[in-house]
Amino acid sequence: MSGQPEPEAQEQNYTMGYNEEFQVLLRRRSATSNAVHLLPRLSSGMRLLDVGCGPGTISMGLADAVAPGEFIGIDIEESQIEMAKAAASAGGHKNAAFQVADALNLPFESNSFDVVHSHATIMHVPDTGGAVAEMLRVLKPSGTISCRDMILSSCFTEPRYGDFDDAWTVFGKLLSANGGHPEMGKEIKGVLHAAGFSEISASASFECFGAREDVDFFHGFASGWFFSDQTAAAAKKLGLASAEDLDRWRGLLDQWQADPAAISAIAWGEALGKKPG
Repeated sequence: MSGQPEPEAQEQNYTMGYNEEFQVLLRRRSATSNAVHLLPRLSSGMRLLDVGCGPGTISMGLADAVAPGEFIGIDIEESQIEMAKAAASAGGHKNAAFQVADALNLPFESNSFDVVHSHATIMHVPDTGGAVAEMLRVLKPSGTISCRDMILSSCFTEPRYGDFDDAWTVFGKLLSANGGHPEMGKEIKGVLHAAGFSEISASASFECFGAREDVDFFHGFASGWFFSDQTAAAAKKLGLASAEDLDRWRGLLDQWQADPAAISAIAWGEALGKKPG
């Protein structure tokens, strides 16, 4: 693949979309909470590429960790890049630059980065092997790759109400229908091995929503994103859920929120690897 896909194709291959509810979720994320597996490997002066940087909330901590080394963040969506640029400017991250680019056609020379990072990116790219091969290409020999992606089958909401778990299943099918990989977090070690990386280490973690304010946040996010008109229309079009299903699950989500025992978690798998050199 070369160049930039048409806007319609971008949206088709990115299940989460770019609505405000999802942006709020992204703004909760940071390097210290979502790239803790990578931070100990970073040092001042490194050159780091962040693939699928979104609005840059994780990027800022990574840029600080390698400063005054060069940090570059890329995303296929221009609106995300504009938000990342604004955040970098407001925070005084002078070593950080952002640009629109395609993960399958990285506009950088081979052997030019010490580290390539991706968070919740590989899981959305239909051509997983192609994206990882590009990351391998731009890394310097002995450079580090860091990937973190969802493990959908290990995500949960507790206590369980009715058939609400089926909503998680539908989300996974929406991802798959767009060419995504809902279990990539537990597959990523094998993907890196197949691409030619060495010294691969893997781990797993949870992004938890257990405190009352976090339960309320998750409820609001799920209500505003999963039950949005856009997502509901996609689920209905693909025959994954009916209007009755969605109404029932929305009611069960309300019951879950009101339960003092409520907790939810998104499961992630992380992998680090080295480019042979």
